[in-house]
Amino acid sequence: MDSDYTKIMQDLQGDKEYQKEVHRIVEKEFNKIKNQYLQEFLNHPITQEIKGGIDATNTSGTLAGITNLYSFIGFDEGSDPIKPIEDLLEKSNYRIVFNNKALDSSIIFDIPTAVQIFEITPMPWAVGRSWARGIETGISGLGYYLKKIKNSRSGFGIQSSTNQVRPGTVFKNTKYISDLINKFSKDLKSLNKITA
Repeated sequence: MDSDYTKIMQDLQGDKEYQKEVHRIVEKEFNKIKNQYLQEFLNHPITQEIKGGIDATNTSGTLAGITNLYSFIGFDEGSDPIKPIEDLLEKSNYRIVFNNKALDSSIIFDIPTAVQIFEITPMPWAVGRSWARGIETGISGLGYYLKKIKNSRSGFGIQSSTNQVRPGTVFKNTKYISDLINKFSKDLKSLNKITA
């Protein structure tokens, strides 16, 4: 009886040590990957250009240098369209599920989907449309864009509703949120190998 109890207690102690070690390793690796993708997002040319506000240059190459994304999309001057995405990525988390034997586990990740990010990035002038998705799929109207017009929403641009001032000029679609989230998710899933 005593030997059986001792064995059970030893097994439980071993299980606890295993779980503690798994938590330590996963937390370290998860935070490493999370921070990597946060930095990738913040350093992305699209993000950098938008954070540059109305004075930014079109370093992303999406607008043929005609204007910048902040003015073209029409963000309110002084607003920070990037912050909601950054905050959502910051909330990324995980939980470890141990089975009955305790020496086997899996990790469940809680990270934003591209769709969730599209939902919190509305176009200032188009209800139901996402500027972040538009970066990937295209935003129309560049040929009608008139820059250096004061008192517009962003301070430096409006679009002509009648005359196309730059025929043939189109927005250059660019990989952005979907690509980032796909890579983020793929790298996180590799952490399950740690607990296998």
